[in-house]
Amino acid sequence: MTPAQTTAPPSRRRNAAALAAATGAVAVFATGCAAAPEPAHVPDAAAPTAELTGPDLDAWLDGLIPAALDGAGIPGAAVSVVHDGELLTARGYGYADTGADGGAPVPVDPEDTLFRVGSVSKLFTATAVMQLVEQGRVDLDTDVHEYIDFTIPTAFDEPITVRHLLTHTPGFEEAVQGLILPDGAEPDLGEVLKADPPEQIYPPGTVPAYSNYGNALAGYVVEQVSGEPFADYVQENVLEPAGMDASAFAQPLPAELRERLAGGYQATGSPAAPFETVSGAPAGALTSSATDMARFMLAHLGDSEGVGLSPETLELMHSPALDEDSLGTLAAGPRMTLGFFDETRNGHRILGHGGDTLYFHSEMQILPEEDTGIFITLNGSGDTALASHLLRLAVVDGFFDRYFPAEGAADAPVEATAAEHAALAEGTYVSSRAMRSTFLSAIDVLGETRVRARPDGTILVSPGPDTFVPTVYEEVEPWVWREVGGQSTLAMRLDEDGERVDAIGYASAFTLIRVDADRASAVALPVLLASLAVLLVAVLSWPVGAVARRALSRPARDRAGRLARVLTRVGVGSAVTALLSWAVVITLVMGLQDVPAAALRAVQALQLLGILAILPAAWVVVDDVRRRAGWKRWTGSALVLAALLGVQWFAVTFGLLSWSISY
Repeated sequence: MTPAQTTAPPSRRRNAAALAAATGAVAVFATGCAAAPEPAHVPDAAAPTAELTGPDLDAWLDGLIPAALDGAGIPGAAVSVVHDGELLTARGYGYADTGADGGAPVPVDPEDTLFRVGSVSKLFTATAVMQLVEQGRVDLDTDVHEYIDFTIPTAFDEPITVRHLLTHTPGFEEAVQGLILPDGAEPDLGEVLKADPPEQIYPPGTVPAYSNYGNALAGYVVEQVSGEPFADYVQENVLEPAGMDASAFAQPLPAELRERLAGGYQATGSPAAPFETVSGAPAGALTSSATDMARFMLAHLGDSEGVGLSPETLELMHSPALDEDSLGTLAAGPRMTLGFFDETRNGHRILGHGGDTLYFHSEMQILPEEDTGIFITLNGSGDTALASHLLRLAVVDGFFDRYFPAEGAADAPVEATAAEHAALAEGTYVSSRAMRSTFLSAIDVLGETRVRARPDGTILVSPGPDTFVPTVYEEVEPWVWREVGGQSTLAMRLDEDGERVDAIGYASAFTLIRVDADRASAVALPVLLASLAVLLVAVLSWPVGAVARRALSRPARDRAGRLARVLTRVGVGSAVTALLSWAVVITLVMGLQDVPAAALRAVQALQLLGILAILPAAWVVVDDVRRRAGWKRWTGSALVLAALLGVQWFAVTFGLLSWSISY
């Protein structure tokens, strides 16, 4: 829903971070300086410009998608395209049910087969909010607390508004705990939102940071103002008016829809996964078909009555919703509308949203000026981390390149300021969509992006946040950078002192935030790995040394200082066990598996024992030097002390000992 990942989303590209992040694909959620995951093979979607007709489109889709599904290891897909006020085509490919559970395979039917559309649901939430705005019952710039029945803990004086919720700028950190619940769960939206609100880590309106919680909160505004459960309101006021009679936010699904739902598959040959219950339903719980999604696109392209909005409100919803007063120079890059991402390509204004659950992956994009839209949905994640993401891009970007190619030359680079601005941008960054107040902040060291100024005034961004591989950008207007030979765009903003770039915006709802030197992986990872290596060697050397002394009949160490040595060994063992346990915990959490609070506190207790062992470890060093135990012994003791200090520095810096164990 972009989770993960997630992710990670994943804009279509931010969803490789969007629920992929929240799904265990950490490399996608926080794509770091290491090489990106091996892309799945996707057939070349590019083709000469063609006239957008049903026959040509069908032939192109038929030539692209079946081979792409096979190459990616994804069971099935459905596509719908609208143009000039009508459904141009709806196609189904592959299988809704692969038969891996023992039944007969069932092919995808674009009208009958239902898919979970993940974060594309957010467009329906935004549409519902805008209905209430048009009716005068909600004001976009009023404190959200005027519409809800609980208080959100905040860290800044500026109020959180409904506008902030719809533009992913309320300032919340990411939260993945309880994002996906077991089949059969019936979460109460208000209780979910009240239970454990995420920390607010950015001033409202200033830093785009994709937030499932923020969008779910917008849905709660709808629920509170309308006096109806969110799912009921949207059913009656959005889905039914648009003619979407095979769609629902209801969880679990009504029986007549449940039997039409495609199976969701993690990998080739795996059985279908259980139904995914989304706890924050407005952010990602919609179930729909390709033809129903076509009806929604048509409503947003002209038949505004189909979604209960006037043309004026629809235009407001489709326009950039924050300006330079709020975003500074980030406003020169891609910006959120009231719900939609700016997906502009080939010089054509494109609005859209992607969506990911653990097993379903979707993309919807419309061209308002061309009265055209495309929707694609998949019921499998594929055989590689980026398989579903790359397949969607092949279809959507290929569609625009084929039927709506670029017209005219691209903007020329700006040479006057490029070198100066590149130098100010050089540094290390992490995604604004992150967990900063808890133990999950440790993920940052695996998800850095590095910007390096090049002699010719361009910058090398490793990896490019939209491309996932090292990418060169050139400045095309002050503080706006475009991918050389591509279409990815970055916008930069200086810090308050004007001394360096502190934020780089991309993909409308995502920002790269500069990392302080002490949190950069260039410092943190060497300290952590070297410390862990020393402690592991120490753990192994103690029993080996004991065995060797017995074999060689050497006397044991005298009893003086024995207590300090024993406490040191207990601390070392605890520190090593804690680090290994954190690795397991983070892997489970990012796979959306809940970890009991007691288990987290137990790991923190082990970490704390490691900290407490610093005192006896220091005493051992002093005692070895004082008693002239030999340079080998006191050097070993000193290394153990340094390693304990290194591990505990990492633990404190990255929140492993944070009082809050929510995630």
